[in-house]
Amino acid sequence: MKLFLFLIGISLITFSCQKDQKFENFIVDKSIPTYDTIQLLSKYPELKLYNSEIVESKTRTAYIIQKAFYYDGPLKGSFLFEDYKCKAQYQNDTLNILLNNDNGYFGNGVLVKVFNNQFYIKDIDPKTLKGEKKFIKSKVSEQKLILNTSRFNKNDSIYGFIDYKCKIDSLVYKHFRGYFKTTIQQN
Repeated sequence: MKLFLFLIGISLITFSCQKDQKFENFIVDKSIPTYDTIQLLSKYPELKLYNSEIVESKTRTAYIIQKAFYYDGPLKGSFLFEDYKCKAQYQNDTLNILLNNDNGYFGNGVLVKVFNNQFYIKDIDPKTLKGEKKFIKSKVSEQKLILNTSRFNKNDSIYGFIDYKCKIDSLVYKHFRGYFKTTIQQN
């Protein structure tokens, strides 16, 4: 009986730490444009991820670091990515914020869908063909989004912070965290 209760307790703890991906409320902080990291973005040129790329912004649009950990038996490995850009499009009543490092052959990042004071994060599948976007399923352990406003219009500037932890499959864990800024485009 004690073993049975112990197993149920462990199961409940495990499942309570992993949320199903769904819309959650985001935080509004009007002062985020004054944060040091946001201010530093304006002092650096936008990243150019491949030679023929047409750079859309004169200044850097994101400073995000992604740490990905994987397990291969008893061995643990990790990857670190910090070459992300931000692009936002307002489509009907949903704001789509793309935080990605797409170089024309593969992309790695997230798509944040913002609707009715809530958000939803989708992980981008790096195994795609040129020009396509695919998403992979993930189990969210923590997610937080801060934006400077809850009202969005075409050509408005948007500033934000993201902190997102998830499990991609049984072997890969991802932590995606940083600041971004961009101008909202109409799709």
